[in-house]
Amino acid sequence: MKRRQFLKNTISTTIGTGIASSALANLSLSHHITNIDSKDIDARSNLEQEGLLNFVAIGDWGRNGADHQLQVAKQMGDWVTNHPNDFIVSTGDNFYPSGVISEHDPLWHYSFENVYTDFALQWDWYPILGNHDYKSDPDAQVRYTKISRRWKMPARYYSKTFNLKGKGKVLIAFIDTNPMIPEFYKNSEYGPHVAGQYPEKQLEWLDKLLSTQDPNIKWKIVVGHHPIYTVGPRTNNYDTLAVRKVLEVVLQKNKVDVYLSGHDHSLQHIKVENMNFHQFVSGSGSEATPVKAGLEITKFAASDYGFMYFAIDDKCISAKVINHQGIKLYDTTIHK
Repeated sequence: MKRRQFLKNTISTTIGTGIASSALANLSLSHHITNIDSKDIDARSNLEQEGLLNFVAIGDWGRNGADHQLQVAKQMGDWVTNHPNDFIVSTGDNFYPSGVISEHDPLWHYSFENVYTDFALQWDWYPILGNHDYKSDPDAQVRYTKISRRWKMPARYYSKTFNLKGKGKVLIAFIDTNPMIPEFYKNSEYGPHVAGQYPEKQLEWLDKLLSTQDPNIKWKIVVGHHPIYTVGPRTNNYDTLAVRKVLEVVLQKNKVDVYLSGHDHSLQHIKVENMNFHQFVSGSGSEATPVKAGLEITKFAASDYGFMYFAIDDKCISAKVINHQGIKLYDTTIHK
C-alpha cells in the first residue's frame, strides 16, 4: 500500500514538473527578453525636455517653514514634478538663525527634511555654506552627507562634472566664500570657524580647476554664497567688495559662464559690461529684501520669494525665475 502511494505521488510530481517546465519553456521561447530599467517606466521620463541638464537653485531658506519657506517649497516641488530636473543647488544660509550644532540637530527636520517633502525634491541636493551656517558648526553640514541620501556636501568646497548626454559636460565648482572675507576673522561668531581655512589655497584650487583645457567642458559655473555684484542692500557692502576683489579675476581669467549666489534675499540677473560671466542671485527661499532700481548692470531684479530653474544644453543656458505663487517672473537664455 505504501509502495503504491509512493509510485502515485512520484508519477504526479513528475507529470506536474514536466507541465511546468514545458510552460516555462514555451514562455521563454515565445517572448523576447527585455531590458527595462526603472527610469524607462517612470512617468517623469515623459516630461517635455527643456535641456540636457536641468537643476533648481534656492538660497537663504532654513526658517522652520516660516516667512514663505513652505510656500516656496511647495511651488518648487510642483515645478520639478512637471519639468525635468536632475538636482537641486542650495546657495547657502541653509539654517537660520545660526546654522546647526551637529548632524543630529533638530533643525535638519524642522527646516529641511519636513519642508522639502515633495517626491520630486528627493533627488540630490548640492549645498554650499552661507555666513549664517558659520555661526555654529559648518562641518556638521559636511557630516550630514553620511546620514542623508540626498544631501551631497563632501567638503566645505568641492566640484562636480555633469554630463550633457553625449554632447559635452558642465563643470560646477561649489565654493566657500566665507573665508574670503577678512572681517570675518575678527568676528566673534564667524572667527572660530574661518580660522585655519586658508582662502588662498581654495582660490588656487579653484583657478586650477577652472583652467581645464578639456574640450568636452562646454560650460563653467561657480556657486558661492556671497555675490560679486548685487543690486540688493549689499551693493557696496564690505563682504560683496571682499569677495569681488579675490574672485572676479579668477572667474574672468578662466572664462566662467555663470556665477550663482545667494546672500541678498532677492532674485537677480546681473551682467557687467566687459565681464564674461553672468551673475545670478537666488537668495529668497524664505525672506525677501529690497532691490535697487535703475542700475545699468541689472538685467532683472525682484524683491520676491522664490527660486530659479536652469536648463542647459551644449549651446545655451536657459534661466527662469519662479516665485512663491508659481508665477514665472523672468525667462532668459545665454548663448555660447
